[in-house]
Amino acid sequence: MNDRATIDHLLQRLSAHLGVLYPDQDCSALAERIVNLFWPDPNNIIKRRKIAEKHLWDESDIAIITYGGSIRSDGERPLRTLHRFLKQHIGDTIGAVHILPFFPYSCDDGFGVIDYLSVDEDLGDWSDIEAIANDYRLMGDLVINHGSSKSAWFQQFLSNEAPGKDYYFTADPAADLGEVVRPRAHPLLTPFRTSAGDRYVWSTFSTDQVDFDFRNPEVLLEFVKIIRAYIDHGVRIFRLDAVAFLWKEIGTPSINLDETHEIIRLLRTLMDHDVETLIIITETNIPNHENLTYFGNQNEAHVIYNFALPPLLTHALLTGNALYLKRLTRSNPPALTGCTYLNFTASHDGIGLRPTEGALPQGEVDQMLATIQSFGGRVSMRRGPGGTEKPYEMNISYFEAMQGTLEGPDEYQIDRFMAAMAIMLALEGIPAIYIHSLLATPNGYEEVNLSGHNRSINRRQLNYYEINGKLADPATIEAQVFGRLLSMVEIRKKQQAFHPNAVQFTLALPEGLFGIWRQNRDRKQSIFAITNVTQDEKTLSLADINLIAGDTWQDLISGHILVDIESDYRLAPYQTVWFCNGAPKPV
Repeated sequence: MNDRATIDHLLQRLSAHLGVLYPDQDCSALAERIVNLFWPDPNNIIKRRKIAEKHLWDESDIAIITYGGSIRSDGERPLRTLHRFLKQHIGDTIGAVHILPFFPYSCDDGFGVIDYLSVDEDLGDWSDIEAIANDYRLMGDLVINHGSSKSAWFQQFLSNEAPGKDYYFTADPAADLGEVVRPRAHPLLTPFRTSAGDRYVWSTFSTDQVDFDFRNPEVLLEFVKIIRAYIDHGVRIFRLDAVAFLWKEIGTPSINLDETHEIIRLLRTLMDHDVETLIIITETNIPNHENLTYFGNQNEAHVIYNFALPPLLTHALLTGNALYLKRLTRSNPPALTGCTYLNFTASHDGIGLRPTEGALPQGEVDQMLATIQSFGGRVSMRRGPGGTEKPYEMNISYFEAMQGTLEGPDEYQIDRFMAAMAIMLALEGIPAIYIHSLLATPNGYEEVNLSGHNRSINRRQLNYYEINGKLADPATIEAQVFGRLLSMVEIRKKQQAFHPNAVQFTLALPEGLFGIWRQNRDRKQSIFAITNVTQDEKTLSLADINLIAGDTWQDLISGHILVDIESDYRLAPYQTVWFCNGAPKPV
């Protein structure tokens, strides 16, 4: 049996968290309930000294992001088709898989969850999820801010029956809601007729996605049960969806409130003490300085999305100007022990624009928006102060976003796309690659027309056999991108200097060049990762980057060994080099 001192210490920690959230409740009793829900077997609670021994990640950790139904085959459960695709084409090159919400849902391609404890029958069942989890480190979504208005809990709310009648946040339309930060343009409150009268339910994202009321501790306990169930089915990485909006308070912006951070700290305490190695990732698409707060004091998210990276990286490659990207990498603090960034270029959502606030002049944003729209992209809006609408995100396939520059399309689409992926792969943090980036999927206009939602442009469902055929033909764009990208991933995952917490410094390079220096913890391996972000050939003075004399330097991507580390090096348009020491001596 687990010793009583370990459990008592955990109960004290949980009671302290709960005291912040529910000062009028019996927090000791609540803590006991949480422990009993989360650990039916108390032997699965580990001691404090064991937490530091957990292996969280290393340079081999790379994730692929996909819907459970992104790849389909007639007559087969989509989750089984996905598993077959991963084993056949990915193998162990990528070791983690983020399957976007795979639950029964009513809207938003899974993010309006009807039943948190079931798998969508259209995709498969829990055995299919567990099979993937046996072969890959599985990331799942905890859609914690809101649920579907079609759920059993909300039907209980409508009929004023327990427990759901007290699970949702309601407000008076006459209340002071002017400060509330909005990610969408629709009204904040949605009217519903209930057996207790008309109620106005807080709806951050859509009228069908109704927000939970975490002022009720029973809601928190429901999600503790949900997390336990996901762990039992193989989920090891928890993506807390839209968590910044979790706690609401009338008269405030209702985003990033202290109580939201406290709930994350409570969940971190639970997950750190579990026998399994569990990781929290917060999904907070907000300005960068706000996003960084979700690391807490090494006691909130293990990982935060590097949300500023996609728009600033896109801007750099569309303009040939890496100034703002350099400012990002210089200003992001090194993640402390037990924390890191999740780096990505694209996801199921669009390229968010809120992270550009204060980081990119409005004129630069406007130029980027116009260019993306000329490439067939869309722009989604949000409601700003006073009811004004502001651009919220750019909706486009990332491969299509790289088809040209501000001057228009050109012949460098694949090279420009690879430059974006190379920069992302080299940065401090864990890389995540969206399946439609991996497969160079074009814009899905038919999907947009069918759904009426801009985000559908990058959420296409692909046929397994058609993809197989394209990947088997080296002449196709899909095969070229897929092959080059997986080759780069294989190189990257073998370099200790690319550990998610290895040292990173941004290089002072001439205009048109972006570069970082990475070094592993024992200082034996250094990598200078440098990319030409323009459509012109650029000259790099090797003397300016201070390659250590006496070491032999090699570009890991091309295999080229540098004979003279004081010479000039020519970089083709959008070429990336990863200069690494420790190469064989030239003959």
